[in-house]
This record gives sequence, structure tokens and C-alpha cells, in this order.
Amino acid sequence: MPLAFEQRLAGERVLVTGNTGFTGGWLTAWLAAIGADVHGFALAPETSPNLFEGARIGEIARHRVLDIRSAPDVKRAIGEIRPSVLIHLAAQPLVRRSYREPVDTFATNVMGTAHVLEAANTCGVRAAVVITTDKVYRNREWMWAYREVDEMGGKDPYSASKAAAELVAASYQASFGSGGLAIATARGGNIIGGGDWSEDRLIPDFVRATLAGKPLVLRNPKATRPWQHVLSLCHGYLMLAAALLDRPADHVGGWNLGPRTDEIVPVERVIEMLSRKWRPAEVKIEPSNLAEAQLLALDSTKARERLGWHPPWALETALDRTAEWYRDFHDCRTDGRVLLDRQIAEYRTAIDRAGTGD
Repeated sequence: MPLAFEQRLAGERVLVTGNTGFTGGWLTAWLAAIGADVHGFALAPETSPNLFEGARIGEIARHRVLDIRSAPDVKRAIGEIRPSVLIHLAAQPLVRRSYREPVDTFATNVMGTAHVLEAANTCGVRAAVVITTDKVYRNREWMWAYREVDEMGGKDPYSASKAAAELVAASYQASFGSGGLAIATARGGNIIGGGDWSEDRLIPDFVRATLAGKPLVLRNPKATRPWQHVLSLCHGYLMLAAALLDRPADHVGGWNLGPRTDEIVPVERVIEMLSRKWRPAEVKIEPSNLAEAQLLALDSTKARERLGWHPPWALETALDRTAEWYRDFHDCRTDGRVLLDRQIAEYRTAIDRAGTGD
């Protein structure tokens, strides 16, 4: 039986920017499963393999290749699609790449967001969820979790660009929100799950190393991160989109979507758990001279109490499902779409059983 927020989105025309990416693929599959009219635009996938091709995402959404740095192209596409809901995931999402390509990172994450929101504002979009990151906060390396009212910041170009995207979204909401477009931003933690082959991410690095029989190089094994399954974030994005349609004034602004405190564990702990669940990894430590946060946590009280967002999969289950996905894809040669659909169905059932689907 469809969940309440799914019923609200069924039949809506939803545009997912960045649908060739890891999270975009999972989100598109969930939207298609509940009967939304899904559209997407993004750059072509960068890696091989990739989730877009491996799970045949192009078969379940109307897709076009587009660079959000081009304002005319973005405006033309959104004007032709005419979505009622926009979920903006397209971004340069990698911290270390942002050091190599800072100008491109700012162009994509800041001006790209402005291009998307400008087109959404002029083309009749009703609800826009802009996806940022937990790294938008000025990280003081303290033990307390960050709240939505805490100061924005960002030392590296990626974090700074996402903090700036938050300001762009807030400005568009304050300046143009009364005209019908409701904008919320969603700040998630470190996303894990099957089908991610990005560079410089822990799980894809683990998969590549174990498949190749090579050591897994870790830069910062003691660093803690707020780990959460990709479906937990998709769950929050969909709940937020549905809430913006029904009660926009109550749901505009920033929302933290982070895991429970006991799921904020060091990098080395995640690797130990994955090694037990799929294949053992030989670890090699090579410290980096690039600045990276050691302590980072989100306070998601607002989303849990006001949105009703309660992800049913704890970290242990999230890692089980992640290892299962890669095992079945690489070892058993299972079709990527089958794996997505199966795990989405399992997650939706877990929400229903927990009674948190409102």
C-alpha cells in the first residue's frame, strides 16, 4: 500500500536534476515505482560502470543531457518539461576534486543552483528541494551536532560552494517565494549504498580495491562521519517535497537529514563491518595534506518531529544492504534495476511496518 507522502507525489511531474548520479538514480527509481511522471537532466555519467546504465535509469524517466552551468539550456529544459516538483541534485559533489577544480565547483554548485531556481521560478514549479550537504556548516570540530540555525561556512571549495548554494536558495525563497514557488534545502550526511562508483568515496574505493585485489588506501581512518543509506536520504527528500506541495509555508528553509548519534562512527569501523559482510580489505594508510573534517554530526530533531522522518534502517542494516548490492551485482551478475527495485521495496515495507509513513 502506498505511503502517505507517496500518494501525494503519485501522478505529479517531477524533475530530478543530476539523475545520472548515484543518489539521482535511486531517487528516480523510487519515484517511478510510486507512479510519478519522472523527468531528469544531467551530464553524462563519468564512471564505468555507473548506476544510470547499470540500472537502466533512462528507461524509467525522460532524460536529457544538460549542463546546469548553461542558464539558457536550463531555462529551456524546465520550460519544456513544466514540472510541478523539482529535486535539485546536480552538483560537483567531491571535496578533493574541488581543490583541483575550484572555479568549476563554484560555477556548478552556486551559479548552477541559481540557474535552476531562476528557471523554476519563471516556469511554474510549485515545490523545489535543493540538496546540499552536512558540510554547509562552519565546522568548529566540536562534539555537538549542528542545528539548522547554526552558522554556515566551509573551508574547502566544495563545502563553501554548498554553503553559498544555501544562500542562493534562501534568497530566492525570500525574494520570490510569495509567487508560488516553495523552496527547501536538505542537508544530509555521508551517503552509502549500492551502485556508487564515484572517485574518492569510501565505499566505491573499498569495492574497487577488493575487486582488484589491491590495498584500500585510507587518508583519515579515525575521522567520524554521519553514515546513512541512500534510501534514508531519498525518503527525506520525498517527504519534504510532498510537504512543500501541501503546506509550503511550514516547510520552506533548511532541513537536516542525518542519522542517529550511534551511527556516527569512524571510517575504519565502516571498513571493518563491510569486510565482514562481503570481502575482507587490506588497508593502507596514506595521510593527506588537504584539510578534512574530523568530527561532523547533524541534529535532525526538526525533521523527525515536524516532518515525521524516521528512517527504518540502522547502520548495520544499511551496510548489510550495501554489501549485498555489490555482491549480487559483481559476483552474481544480477541486473542493477532488479537490485534497486528489490531494496526500495524492502525499505518501503520497513517504513510501513514501523508506522512512520506519514
